[in-house]
Amino acid sequence: MEYKIGPTWHKVDHLLFSSLEENKLTEVTVSIKRIGLLKRSGKLYAFSALCPHAGAPLCAGWIDGLGRIVCPDHKYRFDPVNGRNTTGEEYKLFTYPVEVRDDEIFVGILDQTNL
Repeated sequence: MEYKIGPTWHKVDHLLFSSLEENKLTEVTVSIKRIGLLKRSGKLYAFSALCPHAGAPLCAGWIDGLGRIVCPDHKYRFDPVNGRNTTGEEYKLFTYPVEVRDDEIFVGILDQTNL
């Protein structure tokens, strides 16, 4: 059996990069996964839409003045670039590779066929 190295790229349906508002959290479903998107300073970030601490919907939170995603329940703060929890706890937000191709958004997801 041959295994593919790297993610499988999935197009985000019904959403274009140009339609995303700056600094607004947007939740989408990609390959049955809940994924959050954030457009900040013209760059796009993709991450798990659920907080790794207690599963709160991160897109119901907000972006603080330093550009961190703030969980609406317990106020944990995550760096959208690398998922690092900047409030000191060990919880890390899972991030996904993301690409914009001709204004369409693609998220890279590892699945069992990639392993």
